[in-house]
Amino acid sequence: MERRMREKRPVKKGTFGRLVKYMIGNYPLKSFIVLVCIIFSSTSSVIGSTYLKRLIDECIVPGMDKGLEAVMPQMSAILIRMMIIYALGVAGNWINSHLSAEITQGTMQKLRNEMFRNMEQLPIRFFDTHLNGDIMSAYTNDIDSIRQFISRSFPGIISSGLAMLSVIYTMLSYSIWMTLIVGVMLVGMMLMTKRFGGRSAKYMKQQQESLANEEGFIEEMIQGQKVVQVFCHEEETKKDFVKLNDKLYDDGVNANKNGNVLGPILGNMGNILYVVLAFIGGILFVSGIRNLSLKGFGELTIGTIISFLGMSRQLSFSTREISMNASIIALSLAGAARVFEIIDEEPEADEGYVTLVNAVRDENGEIREAKEHTGLWAWKHFHKADGTTTYTELKGDVVMEHVDFGYVPEKQVLFDISLYAKPGQKIAFVGATGAGKTTITNLINRFYDIPDGKIRYDGININKIKKPDLRRSLGIVLQDVNLFTGTVMENIRYGNLDASDEDCIRAAKLANADDFITRLPEGYDTMLTNNGSQLSQGQRQLISIARAAVADPPVMILDEATSSIDTRTEALVQKGMDNLMKGRTVFVIAHRLSTVRNSNAIMVLDHGRIIERGTHDDLLNMKGVYYQLYTGAFELE
Repeated sequence: MERRMREKRPVKKGTFGRLVKYMIGNYPLKSFIVLVCIIFSSTSSVIGSTYLKRLIDECIVPGMDKGLEAVMPQMSAILIRMMIIYALGVAGNWINSHLSAEITQGTMQKLRNEMFRNMEQLPIRFFDTHLNGDIMSAYTNDIDSIRQFISRSFPGIISSGLAMLSVIYTMLSYSIWMTLIVGVMLVGMMLMTKRFGGRSAKYMKQQQESLANEEGFIEEMIQGQKVVQVFCHEEETKKDFVKLNDKLYDDGVNANKNGNVLGPILGNMGNILYVVLAFIGGILFVSGIRNLSLKGFGELTIGTIISFLGMSRQLSFSTREISMNASIIALSLAGAARVFEIIDEEPEADEGYVTLVNAVRDENGEIREAKEHTGLWAWKHFHKADGTTTYTELKGDVVMEHVDFGYVPEKQVLFDISLYAKPGQKIAFVGATGAGKTTITNLINRFYDIPDGKIRYDGININKIKKPDLRRSLGIVLQDVNLFTGTVMENIRYGNLDASDEDCIRAAKLANADDFITRLPEGYDTMLTNNGSQLSQGQRQLISIARAAVADPPVMILDEATSSIDTRTEALVQKGMDNLMKGRTVFVIAHRLSTVRNSNAIMVLDHGRIIERGTHDDLLNMKGVYYQLYTGAFELE
């Protein structure tokens, strides 16, 4: 199935409200306190400007005639009030910064937890159709964009918006004419913001998408570096990377070019506004046009003009802050939309109600449920029709009846597959690449559900079995080994977290892995990193087989399990594999026909159909496709 690069998708409606609701919903009290602090800090400077007017008009100007001593008491009172107001603003900023840090980091933590929790419940189809780097980008770049929204952009817009409203109201109370001049300049600032800010937001979203695509490419190249070098594909890889990097460069330049030019433009427009207001205010004062305020607060005074000029600076700063933050909010919402896409992704459907339980046999030989581990497992089947519960011993009897399947509806890959595997039998699948071998085992695991046909496990339709319980009863060894960062012992125990050290060592011996493990520097306590890169491919595969052995499942699926092991190692492993397979139902996918000779039945597949079936000897006597494969007339592709 083709994996897709990150596409340009519009931000879903309601993302802004959902993000704000998510933030406030998790921290209601702290969010309220932050809002109060923002109100204090954003309005304190405006209130301070009104006291500056009083300080000039009521103290400084009269003091020039009456003397400093005459106005000192009133000046002291005004200065104390100003200090209290500004102190409240500083305290509001301090509390805001501390609580915002908690809200920001807490929201990011909860989003990551929720995203990862849902990701672990997604069907395999999701990971088959999404680049790993694209998913990783949601945890890094997109979450970081949300951090900027919560910690900077959203509070900044609220603070600047409140400051603007306070400034405009105060300006109107001082002078309508001068406020109209401010209004004209604000319209000009908004037009500039629309022109350059809109472009910046557009390219910022594209930059985020380009970054995700580049990270996805880098992640694939790191994983496939050996293949790149073996096939001398370095130059082509460089060219592909340069294309992605050039796209990221272009989007980054365009985003920052439009975003960076907006700040200086708005700043210079603010400076022009300052000069114009000083000029117009001076003319109005000299001309005697001094009583055009909204509430008739009095004549236009020197204090009014100076206070007005200070507020014009605040207004310009607030406008610039809103304009700059608007682009960041657009980027943040694009990132939030992608995070919510993963959170909202439909989890793997599971309508099963049959569960796997520990069981014991009573004196009459009947199976009943047990609380402790007994080594005997049973399917607990509740029958809705009559309200009874039955227990069926877990044996590993698998039957497929007329199964059709396609990964996408328009392209069918399996046609009328019917087979059975009795407990203890070994069933092998042989066929060219793409014949459908791995797909069959994926269906047994219920990684995908079938549209037609039935798969029965111990006589129970697997659609009725809860997926975790079904998969707990299955062991699987894949061709591509995944070892996790941790000790060898921890990697083996991954198959059964309740297994003791002795159980893990016993499983390693069963897989013939104990010999090389004990020769490692720290033995079973040797730390493995980077997918066990310090081990050979065969050693990694042996640990994978030991991991399956410690799970002790009744059904084993071996998907090219020995394909990465040399002939000498294979001989050692085969004995361990035979021990592992005793009493279990085993499905084997193999290109090496020597590994399937002792199978109870061999299925030869071609383009999603079983064209031959039988034992090794039966198929040789048929002198069909298997015979030609075995004798070398045909080769598996």
